[in-house]
Amino acid sequence: MSKHSPADQAPIPTAPVPPAHWAASYEEEPSQASTPPQANGMTALKPFGWAKDNLFNTPLNTALTVACLVLLWLVVPPMANWLLLNASWSGSSEACREAAGACWSVIVVKHRLIFFGTYPYDEQWRPFLACALFVAMLGASGVRAFWRPWLAGAWALTLVGMGVLMWGGVAGLTYVPNDRWGGLPITLMLSVFSIALAFPLSILLALGRQSSLPAIRTFCVGFIEAMRGVPLVSVLFMASVMFPLFLPEGVTVDKLLRALAGMTLFTAAYLAEAVRGGLQAIPKGQYEAADALGLGYWQKTMLIVLPQALRIVIPPIVNQFISAFKDTSLVTIVGLYDLLTAATVATTDPEWRPYFAEVYVFAGLMFWIFCFSMSRYSQWLERLANRYTRR
Repeated sequence: MSKHSPADQAPIPTAPVPPAHWAASYEEEPSQASTPPQANGMTALKPFGWAKDNLFNTPLNTALTVACLVLLWLVVPPMANWLLLNASWSGSSEACREAAGACWSVIVVKHRLIFFGTYPYDEQWRPFLACALFVAMLGASGVRAFWRPWLAGAWALTLVGMGVLMWGGVAGLTYVPNDRWGGLPITLMLSVFSIALAFPLSILLALGRQSSLPAIRTFCVGFIEAMRGVPLVSVLFMASVMFPLFLPEGVTVDKLLRALAGMTLFTAAYLAEAVRGGLQAIPKGQYEAADALGLGYWQKTMLIVLPQALRIVIPPIVNQFISAFKDTSLVTIVGLYDLLTAATVATTDPEWRPYFAEVYVFAGLMFWIFCFSMSRYSQWLERLANRYTRR
């Protein structure tokens, strides 16, 4: 005898199946709401549609858009006329006085002084070649395909070659002391060397500030706060004026090295705080997982923690790199002629003094080119790091 009643064995009712032509009609006639904008004839009017949706969608946005357009109309045409259309590109100062625009002739006449400072005129091909080698190595170092062990050897040869070119005294080259250097070579060398030396020092300071040893933590905290509490001008002044007073009699330190040391220590303090922020952003589980694998402190730091921390803080690190590059304009306090100081000296010529604005615009353009290149490279590096992290 069955354990189930006939009612229990009745078939379970199912939902009615719509006729086949219903599905066909549904597929052949898509709804108007699901139609993409391109199917509604918006392809040809896409820029106007975007402007209507984003610039003229409300009365306030419409008023702001119109105000910006009026401002651009009042500013851009006169600026273009002064910069390009009515500018004087060659000739003497008399031709500039007759022109209604900018006098770029001052750059043509004074470009050697702006780029190379007081370096001997007949030997200025040497700093030009040194800067070309330096910039070429910086560009090669930014290419991922060149991240090989031989790159370190190439950098060593480049630095030796730069020293031979800038100082001379060998291979028949005239000796030029570094107090005659100036312009772009000083800006590049101070910025790149201070960044390269400050970065590993900042990592040690950031790790030391989180150390469990009181002596190391106190020293790192004191150093970072002391450097961050004073302006760079004060640090350079101490390195230039006060530091030699503590040296034994007869012992001197080159002013270029003193400026480099001051910029390095100052930059390292700010970079250390950026690196510390990345270290604090690492989840605690990463530390515990490394400890579970039996990794030592340095293995855990170098293989697990530090790579993740540096990837997180790429933007603030590059921001500090850009700031260090611009801070080279302050080394004039120790008697060094960086790019901006050399440009200022170029404006002291009475014949070209009325055209100081063009000189400063050109110097600003040089700074912008290098800073913008660093910014774009940091964005590429950040995308590369995120891509490999997702893998």
